Amino acid sequence: MLCLDVGMMEFEEIPQRIISDFTKLDFDYVPDELMHREGQTKQLFSIFKPVVEAGGSQRALLNGGVGTGKSALSKRFCLDFKEWASTKGKYVDFVVVNCRSRNTPSSVLLKTLEKFQPNFPDRGFSTAEMLEILRKHIIKKGVHLIIVLDEVDVLIKKSGSDLLYSFSRFNDESVAGSKPSISLILVSQKQVHDFLDAATLSTIKRTNQVRFDRYSKQELLDIAKQRVDLAFFPGTIEEDTVEFIADISVEFGDARFAIELLENSGRIANDENVDTVNVEHVRAAKAMTYSVVTESKLVALEKQMMLTLLAVSRTVRNRAFVTTGEVEDTYVLVCEEFNTNPRAHTQFWEYLKSLGDLGLLGLSASGKGMVGKTTLISLPDIPAKILEEKLLTLIK
Repeated sequence: MLCLDVGMMEFEEIPQRIISDFTKLDFDYVPDELMHREGQTKQLFSIFKPVVEAGGSQRALLNGGVGTGKSALSKRFCLDFKEWASTKGKYVDFVVVNCRSRNTPSSVLLKTLEKFQPNFPDRGFSTAEMLEILRKHIIKKGVHLIIVLDEVDVLIKKSGSDLLYSFSRFNDESVAGSKPSISLILVSQKQVHDFLDAATLSTIKRTNQVRFDRYSKQELLDIAKQRVDLAFFPGTIEEDTVEFIADISVEFGDARFAIELLENSGRIANDENVDTVNVEHVRAAKAMTYSVVTESKLVALEKQMMLTLLAVSRTVRNRAFVTTGEVEDTYVLVCEEFNTNPRAHTQFWEYLKSLGDLGLLGLSASGKGMVGKTTLISLPDIPAKILEEKLLTLIK
């Protein structure tokens, strides 16, 4: 064990036994196989194929919500397209610019020029001069450059469409006889067409839009399993725990959220010095963003609903899902503990539905492997132990 003294603080290094490779859980990491985005990949390849086969130039728009794979696919596509182009004798390269951090034409161009000239000065050149320098680099290298503008809507809102128009018309001013040298991939959560001026809009085909829908639960489960295989030591996280992560994440359809839950769950389990990640660790990871809004929901509950939720917290401990019958049995015992008459089944079920509507528990139909039809109950937001402690304090 290693202790590091930093001022008055002491850090103890706990051996890592859960996560084998944190880089595979980084948002910037792009897997060799991007799961459940085959259709978008094929569509983008269809758009860009003429760049190699006919010496053309293309512009495409990737549109969808947070965590739907837009940024990852743009990088994966560029890596694979560059390799494919090389087999056809075509030199293609790319640069990715995050327009949230680089939201002016000069900063975007600076990032682009650093691809060719790493120490390019960050001031002293106009936009027109930087574009001309970029042209000279491209001609000298004989490269077709794909510029990926991630979160491009931020750039457009702050600085307008002028740079996009310049990029789109960049090839018009190429040296006579030279082939088109720049293509664009625009990545945005919003409909970029709504922000563009007419001149720039005319350079981007509406048919070149690639749509990214939210991931389904099964898709999130597959993505989470892939990251477990890449980043976790074998046997350190069970399949039902990964499924629980997918079940929580499907509310947002956000792969980033699922991956973040995976990493934080692994960190929590490792800090507890245990060998496996369980559903309580997942709940604790989710509770890292546990809000005062949820706390206020608990305070506002009537006593019977608190007792119902307490029964859930006690039944679900260290399990991802429990049945209605199991919770109802515990509910009867909880009522006896607090000298309260338990309500009939119909009223008890109404309590469960109300708690579900408040987002304090999850209700879903049973699936394969279970006899008969029943409702499965889960705690998506807060560890059962913490919830039990809060409820006991409120009830008493």
